[in-house]
Amino acid sequence: MTAPIVIIGSGFAANQLVRTVRRMDALIPIQVFTADEGAEYNKPDLSHVFSKKQTAQDLVVKTGEDFAKEHNIELFANTLIDSVDTQAQQVMANGRPHAYSKLVFATGAKAFVPPMLGNAVEQVITLNSLQEYQVAEAKISRAKRVSVIGGGLIGVEIAMDLASSGKVVTVVEPNHRLLANLIPEFVVLPLEKQLEQQGVQLALGNDVAEVNHSGNAFAITLSRDQVVETDVVISAAGLRANTKLAMKSGIKVDKGIMVDARLQTSVANVYALGDCAEIQGRMRPYLQPIVLGANVLGKQLLGQEAQLVLPPMMVKVKTPSYPIQLAGCFDTAVHWDAQISPTGIIAKATDEDHQFVGFVVAGKQVDQAFPLLRELTTSVMSLRNSTGITRIIQ
Repeated sequence: MTAPIVIIGSGFAANQLVRTVRRMDALIPIQVFTADEGAEYNKPDLSHVFSKKQTAQDLVVKTGEDFAKEHNIELFANTLIDSVDTQAQQVMANGRPHAYSKLVFATGAKAFVPPMLGNAVEQVITLNSLQEYQVAEAKISRAKRVSVIGGGLIGVEIAMDLASSGKVVTVVEPNHRLLANLIPEFVVLPLEKQLEQQGVQLALGNDVAEVNHSGNAFAITLSRDQVVETDVVISAAGLRANTKLAMKSGIKVDKGIMVDARLQTSVANVYALGDCAEIQGRMRPYLQPIVLGANVLGKQLLGQEAQLVLPPMMVKVKTPSYPIQLAGCFDTAVHWDAQISPTGIIAKATDEDHQFVGFVVAGKQVDQAFPLLRELTTSVMSLRNSTGITRIIQ
């Protein structure tokens, strides 16, 4: 009997891959090993649970058991993989070997908690999974004051949602602007103003030096000696790919598990997909690359040739009071053509060759996002066809 395809992980990437394979082959054996229950849920919804007053159970779309039954897979829930033997092509779980024909790491990423001192560091919460929210939801529900470490994409979304639910929120961000690595300053300033109007306190240009108990609450000391009293501390300071198992297995790892355009790692018959994968040198922790990657990897697992070619992709900042959408690569931007009005912003970026390389739209101008995305896609494809150069557009 042919050994099954084995997938480590049960998040969006793993589930998308299972669906893709099953569309092409209803019978090939698939085993999924996951450290949790394997429930299916929409992870982006974690940014909106507070204003919607949702519990962890409300987010569950399908239990792991039901997903396994529907897609004819063997689910090993609450099961950790101890080791991977890439020579023998088997994984060890609970002391028992399981052979594989193809192995997929869909191990995701964990929330990063910056180094800090204090006697309450262990009480810092992360919200990168359904299970983490389930553990923390009662504490957050009771809290009146919440401090969020990190003013990036997830931190900003969580902060606005907490403020919308009536919490007093403080955002601590080491950069002097929110979303500093994502969008230009002239776009983010109105967002900062909107957050402040909602009562969010922005401690920009600050790190958290200490987290200490203060009665029934906490006192966080910032790098500029400011002390903030708070009931809950949430770290939303970015993600770190879960690569430990792959590294221990002799698979090449950098920021993530390194894969090529076929999603194959440095080891034959071993692949990676999702937040744990570093695709040709870049981390792409967004839904669209996972969907496109699953289509390519599904074919690879079934013996068909395919390579991942990523088009310009939209990134949405889910801040309802001041929505932002963007696409492109701003590293090469030397000029911004911006239309700024009371209703929002439309900004197009060009490089030194006057090539259209990206855009940002904000406020009520977000309805211009898809026309601009089509224009950007046409521009990129034209460049590829005329020069043979594939410009990386995120």
